[in-house]
Amino acid sequence: MNRISIEKDVYIPMPVTIVGANVEGKANFMTAVWVSRVNSDPPMIAVSIGKEHYTSKGIFENKTFSVNIPAQDQVIETDYCGLVSGKDRDKSELFDFCYGITGTAPMIRECPISMECKLVQTVELPDNFLFIGEIARVAAFDVFLRGGCPDYKKIHPLILTMPDSNYWSMGSHAGDAHKVGKFMKEKV
Repeated sequence: MNRISIEKDVYIPMPVTIVGANVEGKANFMTAVWVSRVNSDPPMIAVSIGKEHYTSKGIFENKTFSVNIPAQDQVIETDYCGLVSGKDRDKSELFDFCYGITGTAPMIRECPISMECKLVQTVELPDNFLFIGEIARVAAFDVFLRGGCPDYKKIHPLILTMPDSNYWSMGSHAGDAHKVGKFMKEKV
């Protein structure tokens, strides 16, 4: 096995989400994969969205957004939300959605997990805006929880790989985080 250099434009596997924002008073949704939790207390999440995207306009307008985690059986609607712009198509009709405490971050009721976020910071990057939001509220179906926490084995969230542009569902359990490697502390 030889280790070789490849193109530096490499992606890591990314969680597939649907970001919601009101744009000009109307709910809009887009597929977003550049998403990560970025702070513990208060809980914050970051979403990187292209500057030209219609959803960016709504986040700036209202200072709120939602991050919805679709299940594997929602792959068609999720993919569609990434193929068409809210400028051209009304994607609010795809979902049953609601508003929470912010009043302007549409959350998709069909998604197993929805996070309502208040914008706290925007970082302008060359191609994207990195929106950092404080998670104000999380809504979840009780059947997708275990001990009050999301059970991702039940949810079957989607993961995107690039550059091959494929959706995958989460694989099998590989080990308990912060436990499986503890024995190495004593060896090293």
